[in-house]
Amino acid sequence: MNDQANSVEERFDAVPASVSRWNRQDTTWMLGLFGTAIGAGTLFLPINAGIGGFWPLLVLALLAFPMTFYAHRGLTRFVLSGREGADITDVVEQHFGKSAGALITLLYFFAVFPILLIYSVALTNTVGSFLEHQLHIQPPPRALLAFVLILGLLAVVRCGEQVIVKAMSLMVYPFIVALLFLAVFLIPHWTGGILATASVVPEPSAFLHTLWLAIPVMVFSFNHSPIISAFAVDQRRLYGDQAERRSSQILGRAHALMVVMVLFFVFSCVLTLSPEQLAEAKAQNLSILSYLANHFSNPTIAFVAPLIAFVAIAKSFLGHYIGASEGLKGLVIKTGRRPAPRTLDRLTAAFMLVICWLVATLNPSILGMIETLGGPVIAALLFLMPMYAIHKVPAMRQYAGKASNVFVTLVGLVAITALVYSLMQ
Repeated sequence: MNDQANSVEERFDAVPASVSRWNRQDTTWMLGLFGTAIGAGTLFLPINAGIGGFWPLLVLALLAFPMTFYAHRGLTRFVLSGREGADITDVVEQHFGKSAGALITLLYFFAVFPILLIYSVALTNTVGSFLEHQLHIQPPPRALLAFVLILGLLAVVRCGEQVIVKAMSLMVYPFIVALLFLAVFLIPHWTGGILATASVVPEPSAFLHTLWLAIPVMVFSFNHSPIISAFAVDQRRLYGDQAERRSSQILGRAHALMVVMVLFFVFSCVLTLSPEQLAEAKAQNLSILSYLANHFSNPTIAFVAPLIAFVAIAKSFLGHYIGASEGLKGLVIKTGRRPAPRTLDRLTAAFMLVICWLVATLNPSILGMIETLGGPVIAALLFLMPMYAIHKVPAMRQYAGKASNVFVTLVGLVAITALVYSLMQ
């Protein structure tokens, strides 16, 4: 009996001890969150955020951390409020009923899956262009190239969620080094760029309009909601009742890393290029790397840029696959069919491979519109649903009455209205 009591005591003490000490698993998740959020969108952020001038960009920079941290913490808390092992689709059903659960699962899937398709197209285009222009090799037929690339990423997926997160965390290191290299490389070329607009105080109405339309750009440049459900489930498995505390610590460090790294890169770019040049890059539909390579006629940037883009797209693809597959499995289960977990995994992977391959081969131009249409849904799920749950779900009531809740709700409403406004233009 004493041995059993000691064993229980040791297990009880083990959880708080592990929470008090940062470990390798926490670092892996921190980099995995970073890897999902900071992808190809980062390469367009200097253009989209800087084109409005200095003052809107400064406000966006100040809002970047609270916008991303409080929203993703709210979604993590929402998933943690469900029963142990329940992902986001199960938690929605548990709190809001079967009909709402099925609807949210459907919206969740159609918000995340189009982004996966976009990454499939972007990956194929990036590798094909790199082979042709940098390596001077005739790329294989598009259908074959797309199949090989997507199959390679799905091979990583088949190794399991933990391997995906580890692969993403490893890919983050060269991406961070590359962003730092580019940001530092540009320092001698700083001309003041966007600072030329700092002396002109914008009209309040024009300033608010620019800020309103720019907030969704910042929100989705740091968005990693597709991996939050898997993250929360794993934190519950590792830390039990202490999962909320540890997940908040990991999210805080991940978001601090994101904001510092990305804003340094953004400001380095906008101090090099004028708002007119940023507008030209946007008109040409180029990423900031491609525009800089053309601007400086620099062979190093021309060679490195596609490699950076490949890493950015590949790791974001893996992170979004977790969310898309989670949504698809939830839809299958909610139809009443319950295949064996291994069978469901294989069917999901096969579906993803076929659809991603077809879309990457066809290379449709409608994908940008699909991403925009998915934007309001992502904003609603990330910002508004957890705040609604705080007032409706008993397990979430402990988080009520915080100023951060009002802030998250306002940002969510601003992002949704701005996206809807953009669609109507």
